[in-house]
Formats: sequence, C-alpha cells, structure tokens
Amino acid sequence: MKKFAFIGSDSPEAKTALEVLSKINPQHTVEDADVIIALGGDGLMLEVLHKTLSISKPVYGMNCGTVGFLMNSFSEDALQDRVKKAIPTHLHPLKMSARTNAGEIHRALAFNEVSLIRESRQASKIEISIDGRVRLTELICDGVLISTPAGSTAYNLSAHGPILPIGSPLLALTPISAYRPRRWHGAILPHSANITFTILDREKRPVTAVADFTEIRDVISVSIHEDRTHYVTVLFDEGHNLEERILQEQFHVG
Repeated sequence: MKKFAFIGSDSPEAKTALEVLSKINPQHTVEDADVIIALGGDGLMLEVLHKTLSISKPVYGMNCGTVGFLMNSFSEDALQDRVKKAIPTHLHPLKMSARTNAGEIHRALAFNEVSLIRESRQASKIEISIDGRVRLTELICDGVLISTPAGSTAYNLSAHGPILPIGSPLLALTPISAYRPRRWHGAILPHSANITFTILDREKRPVTAVADFTEIRDVISVSIHEDRTHYVTVLFDEGHNLEERILQEQFHVG
C-alpha cells in the first residue's frame, strides 16, 4: 500500500476532494509519503512541483480546478490502483538568471516557461542571443517566452507557439504580439541552448521576467537554460499520459 500526502488548493472543490480522499486513504506527511497527491488545477500542480523538487517524490494530480492539463481526472475510487498503474514522466525545469536595473541578480526555476513582458504602454525592445551569438538584434513586441515541452500547451500555445512532444529535447522560443520583425514567429531550439535576452531602451521600455509564478521587475538581461541536474516525476493514468495529451492537443479542433 502506498502512503499518500494530500495537498489541495483553496478552491471549494479541492477542499471537498481532500476531505473525501483522506477519509478513505490515511493522510501522511510529505516527508513520510511515497506519493504526493495534488488536488486542484495546473497552478496548484506547479506549486507542488516546486515545493517537492528537493525531495524526489512522485506527484499524482487530480483535477479540481479549471484547465488541469497536468492533472488526472478526479475520482474517489481505487486511488491505490490508479497510482500503481500510473505512467511516470520526468520533467526538467528551466533555470532563469535575471539581472535588474538595480544591479541585483535573481534566480528561479520554471517547469512551464520563462516569459518577458512589457511593463508600460510602450512595446519592449529585446535583443536575443543563443549560445553567445546574437540571433535577433531587435525584437519589438509585447514580450517573448521560452517554453519547455510540458509548458508548450500553456502560455506558449496561447501566443501561437509550437506544441512540443513531451519527450523531445527541444525548447520553444515564441514572441508575444511581435511588431518587428513582423513575420518572425519564433524558433525551436535544442534543449542544450543557452538563451540570453537583453533589454534595449530599458528606461523608457521596462520589462518584467516571470519564471512560472516568480516575477522579477525591471530586468536588464535574462539568461535561461534547461537544468538537467534536477527533475520531478509526474504520474499520469494509463492512456492519458502527458505525451498522449500533447498529441491530442495538436489535432483538437474548436
């Protein structure tokens, strides 16, 4: 029998689910549990992944939120059996290093994406370098983002970026409402790439960097690479694993 630690969001649905499941399955501490059960939506799942990164325990999510792309469907029945049969997926985070106008350096991890977004009515101007070589001298835009395969169906997809297969060694570089170059739609990069964004005309056009839910304002440069030294394990029900969901999303019409 697996020992579970239940972590729920503040939504009424998640609170009810937590109450029901903990009556059927004894609640354990995160330290003593074999599996972390996350009850909520994708936002809650990201929080749990960040909090449990250092303890190397698998996370099985059940959707009690809105989107739930990283979650399994909710059911109070046969949780032990579902977890036993679940398919593990390893997710590596992006590591962001952001330097601010005040000279401070902030570091953060992101399992979905790192995004840069303009702070004012003025469009941002951003220089893009890959592995130390300038590839785009000036992108005029609302912002730009780097996405992992797991995050490629989130903000990246909304910005018309490509959907990446979950097992692919790739990252998506996607502009957000690009004005110049008008026909540039981004790039697909190897996961080993080191990406640097340099903010141009930053006094007039300030930019915020966001790594999942860590926000750093007034950045002057942001460096990003995939952190292969860390990973989390997410469990998905048979037939509904993340690779299958990403494949389905590419053929979704509506």
